[in-house]
Parts: sequence; structure tokens; C-alpha cells
Amino acid sequence: MLSVVIFLPVVVAILLASIRRLPTAIARWVWVATAAVDLLLTMIIAVAPSPSSVLRGEQRLSWMPGIGSSYHLGVDGLSLPLLVLTGVIFLVCAIWSLRATDRPRPQAALFLFLQSTCLGLFASQDLILFFVFFDLSIVGMYFVIAGWGHGNARRSALKFFLYTFLGSLALLLGFIGLYLGASPHTFDMVELSRTGAFTGTPVMAGFVLAAIVVGLAIKTPTFPFHSWLPPAHTDAPTIGSVVLASVLLKMGTYSFVRIAMPMLPDTWRSYAGVIVAVGIVSVLYGALVALAQTDVKRMIAFTSINHMGYVILAIGAAGIVGHNSEQAQQLAITGAVTQMVSHGLITGALFLLAGVFYDRTGSYDLRDYGGLARPAPRFAAFFAIAAFASLGLPGFSGFIAEFQIFTGSIGTTWWALIALPGILITAVLLLRAFQQVFTGETKNRSEGFRDLLPRETASLAILMGLSVIIGVLPGPLLALIHPAVDTVIKAMTG
Repeated sequence: MLSVVIFLPVVVAILLASIRRLPTAIARWVWVATAAVDLLLTMIIAVAPSPSSVLRGEQRLSWMPGIGSSYHLGVDGLSLPLLVLTGVIFLVCAIWSLRATDRPRPQAALFLFLQSTCLGLFASQDLILFFVFFDLSIVGMYFVIAGWGHGNARRSALKFFLYTFLGSLALLLGFIGLYLGASPHTFDMVELSRTGAFTGTPVMAGFVLAAIVVGLAIKTPTFPFHSWLPPAHTDAPTIGSVVLASVLLKMGTYSFVRIAMPMLPDTWRSYAGVIVAVGIVSVLYGALVALAQTDVKRMIAFTSINHMGYVILAIGAAGIVGHNSEQAQQLAITGAVTQMVSHGLITGALFLLAGVFYDRTGSYDLRDYGGLARPAPRFAAFFAIAAFASLGLPGFSGFIAEFQIFTGSIGTTWWALIALPGILITAVLLLRAFQQVFTGETKNRSEGFRDLLPRETASLAILMGLSVIIGVLPGPLLALIHPAVDTVIKAMTG
């Protein structure tokens, strides 16, 4: 079943790419139907009863036995929420593009290919397989930005590719180090998490962790490896920005929890303070720079650096082991995983809303608008809801995530308090943007602005509806995450 979920989109993508005379309308609906079926299959895996300690949908086939690598798939409470998130985001993108006119058939094929790479990465239980999906996702996003972007799309796509490819090379070095440091040598992620690598050789383990952290810090991205993100978002098409922010950025943060923490537990604990410091800097830097932006896409991009900083802060704090700190560690990691899902939903909605600005007027500049609530009330309502959700208001998923992150992080280290102003700065910038664009007299490009269309409303309603459901009823999601978090904590504490 898991292999079907992963490869169904790419099989349909090949068919769409091959049938050149396929009518445009059929290509669009094939994309929507494929994404919907794939999400349904993912949900079946998610709700199927399974012992908490067993990977769901596990499959293992011999691939390269000589180097200890296999086609090994399986999902647990760390990966399953992100697998479902990926399905939701790609379905929303397909619905959003039902009226797309710029080469819709190739676009549908490319996004279905990209969906397979993302699903494959979150389901991989072998480092080589993980790396293959990781690199293919970079290739897919490069063509999304270069082929369907605007402005300096080619330059931004090239910058995105070079940065993230450099990160993948650093990651490959780290994976080779993990392989060499394991006894017996293996690329199997389950086995590496169970036994750890480089036990008793802290210097070598430090170099391997450094390679992995640099690779993942670029992909996340965190300060100071973030400079590729703003231009990539600014020049990407709307649904490209949505996938980049909601899914591709999560590959980095997910890999910290899946690979770095359990496979190098002693070294992670030794450098946990450094990780916490990087998280705090990313939180404050992302919020302060976002405050200075007038381009709505750049503003949202920098808030993503801020929100991913919360995740880095939490997983760093979880490595600081103290007396009776296990509950705080669990809260921090659970909050980090919840934040990945929450950020994917909320920031995906914000980038869709940013795309509406450009689709209607060709401008992302907030200074070009004023009094927009009068001609576009539904647009204003969704922007307000997404803004309040992003700043972590109770009733939304962001509150559940950030409450756990700060409670767990402060429970292990008081340094986490330094990051708290990031929440206040984010609230100020989002509310200031709302007041500037939607309140007051209708002027400039706001005059004659067309309100949300039904497909746009449906896409936004799916994302914000799920954020509210998690915010009001977080129990099922947290119950899914908890057992996997316990496993990570046991791996770190021995």
C-alpha cells in the first residue's frame, strides 16, 4: 500500500507527459483525482490499527545488499503526519490550479512527480533511498520555479538548486560517515537508530553530525543558510511557494528528528546548546527581517525562517538532558512535529493569499493596496484568519504547537525564554500588514479588486479548516506522534 501511495502520482505524471493531445480540462481533473485518491490511500494507512512500536505499511526488498542498503519503507508518528500533510497540500494545489492556463498538462505532470519524491522521502527507512528522494525533490522544485515562476525566476531557481544541492552533498558525507561508523555497516535507518553510530569516538561523531546539521540547516533553512529562500519564494509560482514552504522545508526539520537525534544521540546531547542558539537566532532574525518587508511574499518567507526556528529551538532543547527532564523533552519534540504540520497548513494558506494579490494586479507590494476589505470581503476574512493562526492564537494549530515548544524548551533550558519576543514581533508585523492592506479607504490597486473565486475559497477553507480542527481537537494528532517521540527520547537517553 505504501509503495502505491508513493508511486501512483509519478505513474500518472508519466502518462500525462506522454499523452500530448490530452485536452487541458481532462489533464487538470486527472491531477485533482490522482491527488484525492492518493490522499485517501494515505488516510487509510493513518487510521488502520497498528501497534505503536511497529512501522505502518512496512516493506523491505533487497536492493544493494553488498553495502547494506535496501528498499525499506515504513511510517510512524513522526512521518505519518507529514505524509498526510503532503497529500493535503498537493490536493489543494491541484484544486487551486483548475483554471490554470500556463501549460497545465506539463505543470500537472511536474507536480505529481514532485509529490512522489516528497512522499518517498517521508516514508524512507534507508539512507540511500532517502537521499535519492531528497535530490529528486530539488530537481522537481528547480523546474517549478524556472518553468512557471516570474521576475528573475531562472536566477532564483539556480540559486535554490545550488544551495540545496550543496546541502545534499554535505548530507551525503554525513550519511557515508554514519555507514562507516556503524557496526555492522548499514544504511538502514531503523538499525542505525536502534544501535547508534560512532559510539565511543566523539571527535569523528562530531564531524559526521556537523555535516548532517549543515546539510539539513540549508534545507530547513536556518540562519545563516537562509539566503536562497526569499528569492525562491518571491519568484516562484503561487503553488510552487506553497509546496516549498509547506512540504520541502519540513524535509530538513523532519530529518533532524528522524536521523540526527536518534543516530548520533551522544553527540547531539553534547552540541544541544549550539542547536538551541541557532534556533533562537533564527526565531528573532526571521521575525525582525520580516518586519522590514513591504513585499508580502518576502514577508511570509522570513516568517517561515522564524517558525522553523521554533522547531530547531525545540529539538535542540530536547537534547539537553537534566534531572526529571523527560516530560519536557517529550513536550518539546511533540511540539516540534506539531509545528511542522501547523506551519505547513497556515503558511500554505498565506502563500495562496499572496498569490491572489499577484494574480489580480501583478504586485506583491503591500504599499500598493488599501481598504481592500470593501471590494474583497472573503479575501480579507481569510487573510485575517490565516494571520491570527500564524501568530499562534488559541483555537488554531499554531497555539498547540508553540505552547508545547516553549513549555518543553523552557523546561529544559531557560535560554528558550530569549526567543519569546519572536512571537510578539510576528504578531505586530501580521496585524500591521492587515491594517495597511484591508482597512481604511479603498485606494490604488484595491479599486476593482475581484474577490476570491470558488476554487480559491475551497482551497483556503481546506487548509484553515484543518488548522482549526487540530487547534480544537489536537488529541488524535498528539496520540499519533507520542509513541514515536518516546522512541526518539529513549534513543537519546539510552
